[in-house]
Amino acid sequence: MITEIREAMLFNTLVFETLGEPQKEREFKIKALKKWGFDLILGKKNGESTYFMAKEGKESGQKYEEEGVSYEVQEVLKELPKNKKIFAHIEMIEGRAYLCVDLREEEENIEILRLPAGEILLAFLKKHKFIKVMEALRNLGSAASLVKHHGEEGKPLSFEELPPVPRRFLRDAKKIEKEMGFGRIALAYFGENKEGKARYWMGWMVPTIALFDEHISQKIDKTLVELA
Repeated sequence: MITEIREAMLFNTLVFETLGEPQKEREFKIKALKKWGFDLILGKKNGESTYFMAKEGKESGQKYEEEGVSYEVQEVLKELPKNKKIFAHIEMIEGRAYLCVDLREEEENIEILRLPAGEILLAFLKKHKFIKVMEALRNLGSAASLVKHHGEEGKPLSFEELPPVPRRFLRDAKKIEKEMGFGRIALAYFGENKEGKARYWMGWMVPTIALFDEHISQKIDKTLVELA
């Protein structure tokens, strides 16, 4: 049997959606790889000349092996090869999100990285001190689920009853959703407790690949700070 509080939340939680599919892929600059903790390498993979990504710290002439694949570093690239671009997308494999990165020139496409997205994303968020995003992150698919709550649940206030802080949060969250082209923000704001602290439940769905963009993650982090 659903409780009165759950019924009130079901009927009164505020939901704002930017509908559509989560972003299929996103273009990144070479400096983004460094922010994730990786370098773009020109070298040999199992003896064949190609490009690949490797964790920072590799040097020219270095040889190493990972998961049965041999690598040889010929050059750690500081700039993208001429006419090539970097694209990344999230691919789901048996319920787990993987970050797949491609180096592309017209019809030619070279996969340069395929690793669990969560490991790279958490390291990236920690490195750049996007603490609020880290704390809110619950699960990853093609979309990521962010959850934040504080205090006891009750009957959510209507949009007209909201005080300035949650109104500002919703306004800023909707702007970010528009920029990303996808999102779903849900807020149940219950007012303040006896100590004057906010009580609320918030759920926010965003494209996982967008969180790898420092500009987007920084905006989301600052917006989450608004909910104390």
